Amino acid sequence: MTGQRIGYIRVSTFDQNPERQLEGVKVDRAFSDKASGKDVKRPQLEALISFARTGDTVVVHSMDRLARNLDDLRRIVQTLTQRGVHIEFVKEHLSLALLQIVGGDKLIIPFC
Repeated sequence: MTGQRIGYIRVSTFDQNPERQLEGVKVDRAFSDKASGKDVKRPQLEALISFARTGDTVVVHSMDRLARNLDDLRRIVQTLTQRGVHIEFVKEHLSLALLQIVGGDKLIIPFC
């Protein structure tokens, strides 16, 4: 059975249009935060991480909408992929099923 497609949207300012980030992308459910990428408190991202199950796919417009730095991106992606959740970055045309971290600081991204 195929899992759900779950969208994550983050806008930095209240005048940005969140719907544009996943325009034309089919998702079963979406989580949206209005916060800076540097803001540690992103309640909808935390809710998405808790909600996502093995076989689900998280769809994000671009890597910078999910995280502002590599360490944060690595942590979020690793948390999800280790639980069997796939991640798609629309802008980068990138789909991740597993994130491998080698030597604690090298990131290997297998393409799916």
